[in-house]
Amino acid sequence: MTVKYPEVWDLDVLFPGGSDSAELRVHMDEAGPKLVEFEKLSRNFSVPEKTEDARQVAEVLEAVKDVMLHLRQSGAFIGCLQAQNTEDKKASLLQSESSSLSARFSSALQKIQQDLTKTDDAVWSELMKDEELSEFTFVLNEWRTKAKLLLSEKEENLITALSMDGYHGWSQLYDMLVGEIKVKITVDGEEKVMSVGQANNLSAHADAAVRKESYDKLEEAWTEKEEFFAKTLNSIGGFRLEVYKKRGWENPLQEPLQMNRMEQKTLDAMWSAISKHKQPFVSYLDQKAKLLGKDKLDWYDVDAPVTESTQTFSYQEGAEFILEHFKKFGPELEKFSRNAFEKGWIEAEDRPNKRPGGFCTGLPMTEESRIFMTYSGSMSNVATLAHELGHAFHSYALRPVHQINRSYAMNVAETASTFAEMIVADAAVKNASSTDEKIALLEDKVQRSVAFFMNIHSRFLFETRFYDERKKGVVPASRLNELMEEAQMEGFGGGLKSAHPHFWASKLHFYITNVPFYNFPYTFGYLFSLSVYAKALEEGAGFEEKYMALLRDTAIMTAEDLALKHLGEDITQEAFWEKGIALCVKDAEEFISLTSSTD
Repeated sequence: MTVKYPEVWDLDVLFPGGSDSAELRVHMDEAGPKLVEFEKLSRNFSVPEKTEDARQVAEVLEAVKDVMLHLRQSGAFIGCLQAQNTEDKKASLLQSESSSLSARFSSALQKIQQDLTKTDDAVWSELMKDEELSEFTFVLNEWRTKAKLLLSEKEENLITALSMDGYHGWSQLYDMLVGEIKVKITVDGEEKVMSVGQANNLSAHADAAVRKESYDKLEEAWTEKEEFFAKTLNSIGGFRLEVYKKRGWENPLQEPLQMNRMEQKTLDAMWSAISKHKQPFVSYLDQKAKLLGKDKLDWYDVDAPVTESTQTFSYQEGAEFILEHFKKFGPELEKFSRNAFEKGWIEAEDRPNKRPGGFCTGLPMTEESRIFMTYSGSMSNVATLAHELGHAFHSYALRPVHQINRSYAMNVAETASTFAEMIVADAAVKNASSTDEKIALLEDKVQRSVAFFMNIHSRFLFETRFYDERKKGVVPASRLNELMEEAQMEGFGGGLKSAHPHFWASKLHFYITNVPFYNFPYTFGYLFSLSVYAKALEEGAGFEEKYMALLRDTAIMTAEDLALKHLGEDITQEAFWEKGIALCVKDAEEFISLTSSTD
């Protein structure tokens, strides 16, 4: 008998009672004494001066692990509470408390990291050979390198303390502002009150009038509050730039590149290769416009379906579809994902007051994940679900690895998720039962290329130019609209008739303070995963073990070294990226060919 998968996640198994949970309260109260002990350890930590000090460093790593697990468990849970109900005021208070605890932990850890920079290079080299520390060489060297780029301990602590009510406070304000937005949209003859997340899902609606009304109503909402959003974005950008200035960092990309463990020349090679090969995707957009009876696409038509027979899936059907194709790749991925569905790790229900977007978060103390999205039955939703399961599988693959060695960067995190998404999308196209179905599924695949090569590129261009102008002063809402439209027209290669001027206000990623430039890692992950996927197709069923080995290395290598070890590729060269782009071009050309023959 088929198990019916729940559409609402199970959070009570973690901390029963939601934001009123007594168990959560106990857990958070326990963090205080743990932090006091860790802060004491940090203050008493002495600079390693001889190889025998390896024991002291090993003890510190275990303390870091203990506090980190405790804080991440409650932090992830509270994030789930906020996402599932934007009106949960208690969850917002808990988030503030959790952020404060994390700030204390970061400050104490920074002091230890800065002390490690004072160790003599020769002594350090010997320490890294010690049996207790050798497995942490990459992370410890990274700590040491990063700490050398920071200000003094006192100054960095001050920045961290001020960021809670300043920098991060602006990000929380954004979440609150978006959570309060409600729009009335007529769907199937019925006027409905929708959250931003629900209204965004209408971008793929078959009825052009519904798509346009959804876009227009949301645009009205963004316009009405644009001064609030402009103030928020400028405050986040201004805080970030001021910190960079104090540290002597001139390039706003220094931190995101460092966080993603990749080099500037790798990023430049990727965007350069993409910019040179946009025409096939512009041709795809032109063909789509023709199919929709237009000369050029408007922004709200980019996700529109082009066939009347576009398949929809109930949540149950979507889950089974994913599991069927995951199983063809490997038993571990299918078994893990089935467990996630059965155990209620996924929040998919389409209901009001949910946060827009989707994410996967890890709960390290219980070795579980939770996936958040709003599922409405499209193939795009199924792909998103597979994407988030890929994130969760990445965490699962890392289980044998010490917690200190599990902090992988966002770009390689997107590799695992996009790889899982690709398995489903590729298999769906190959198994299509009719031409119309194949067109619909193929288009869903090409739309991802458009998203990563054009939409994400336009976000990168906007953010780069925003920071250039923010250095000179506050950038008004009117100018932000201009920057956004210019970036979209360039990013989409002139393939659009109209852009989305308030996209800068509508996109959560611009307001996430923990991760600057929350854009290019997606494109990196997409193209990098194409190379991994090509190897999977080449080697067949036995590749899953090698794939999991690659995932286990993601937190202890630079992106360049990871590619060299597991793919034998130099990702600082455009040639690497062009291989993946070429596969995407084939999809676009096949779509144009199939739809041209049905004109």
